[in-house]
Amino acid sequence: MLDVEVIHDPAVAAVALEPMRSRLLAELSEPASAAALSTRVGLARQKVNYHLRALEAHGLVRVAEKRQWGGLTERLLVATASSYVVSPKAMGPAAVDPERATTDRLSASYLIALAARVVREVGDMVVRAREAGKRMPTLSIDTQIRFRSPAERASFTSELTRAVTTLAARYHDETAPGGRPYRFVVMAHPTPQQEKEE
Repeated sequence: MLDVEVIHDPAVAAVALEPMRSRLLAELSEPASAAALSTRVGLARQKVNYHLRALEAHGLVRVAEKRQWGGLTERLLVATASSYVVSPKAMGPAAVDPERATTDRLSASYLIALAARVVREVGDMVVRAREAGKRMPTLSIDTQIRFRSPAERASFTSELTRAVTTLAARYHDETAPGGRPYRFVVMAHPTPQQEKEE
């Protein structure tokens, strides 16, 4: 089972996003039969089977085990991944693109477009790496910082920009034989405020 599966195909996305099928995908983090799922989700086994066939036809679940019960064969299915994300590629020409999202590089729209491009590009490369039996080298840094004031946030932004520019200039070599370009993206946004419990 994969940790994360990126869905690129619009038809697969439509199947995965249907509410009951999405629920079944979540339930199938461990192998289960249609009968067991029927009890968990409160739906007739025949309807569960209908949804499972659609998920299986689109490669979102697979057979994990077959058990013989008398003259019947029970199939235990499992999701192909622990979680899923829909790539902007599934939107076709309407997908967001940083090149045309906005000219304001400090806007939330531009940040969303950059994040969408990461999902699209990395999702494509992960599929190719998996097919080739290779791992894809990546780097992720995720942290939180609480600024005392907007002025300090602006100072941090300036320092970070200078540091990244200096590092990029030091290590970038356009002519290096066998070198591989990497996309480096730095993002910052306010963390969502937790809703107060009643």
